[in-house]
Amino acid sequence: MSQEYKKLESYVESIREKTDMIPDVAVILGSGLDSFVNSLENPVERGYRKIPGHPICTNAAHRGRYVFGTIGDKKIAVLQGRLHYYEGYSMQDVVVPVRVARMLGAKTLIITNAAGAINVNYDSGTIMAIKDQISSFVPSPLAGEDVTELGTRFPDMTYIYDKELTDKLIKTAGTLEYNIESGIYIQASGPNYESPAEIRAFRTMGADAVGMSTTAEAIAAKHCGFKIIGLSCIANKAADNNIGPLNDEDVVSTVASMSDKVNNILVKFLKENEF
Repeated sequence: MSQEYKKLESYVESIREKTDMIPDVAVILGSGLDSFVNSLENPVERGYRKIPGHPICTNAAHRGRYVFGTIGDKKIAVLQGRLHYYEGYSMQDVVVPVRVARMLGAKTLIITNAAGAINVNYDSGTIMAIKDQISSFVPSPLAGEDVTELGTRFPDMTYIYDKELTDKLIKTAGTLEYNIESGIYIQASGPNYESPAEIRAFRTMGADAVGMSTTAEAIAAKHCGFKIIGLSCIANKAADNNIGPLNDEDVVSTVASMSDKVNNILVKFLKENEF
């Protein structure tokens, strides 16, 4: 058994001291989207700090805890607070919550994030379903020790985001009279925002939105067998067409203003579909 898998098992055992729930769906909450946990019925939480050896969040915008509850008849595991590469963690540490959620039994993963608009047609407040991604600017979470217990050494990434589930989510948004765009997300390492020249290069590559998370999580999730949906909340126009300097407080505030819309979409989607 790999050392990484042994660590993950210890984290799962610690969580099982609080709950025996086998979740249907796991949801990663991006910056500003914390209020989604208020949609859970009978919530039970386990903070990252309470799990021996588990990496913790150092970004104040991320709570750092697993929250378990139900929405309708669906059992949900919420990852409230993600880990970032820029915090100094290895990519294997960054994807710990994703792998733990899979080991707890979740089969579908919804990844949300705050992002900057590369596509010039996207304004602040746009919601973008992720149809594909570019991860070449950060290390792969699969590099290093081969965790064979979770998946194959060389997993295929032709279809990372599940088209059927994504189409259903977009349809759900439509029934609420919300419009969702569909585009390609690129991850940069952070914590600095990108330069105008970098944004122009990313646009040339075909990216529509940029952020500091998600692609590594999606790779790890695909590797261990998740069906994946990705949603980007566009908080700002990226550097080459943005007016004024970028700052984290504005990003979080803008995404928080979108949270009711995102919550409504996710709650309806989770209630009305099978996973």
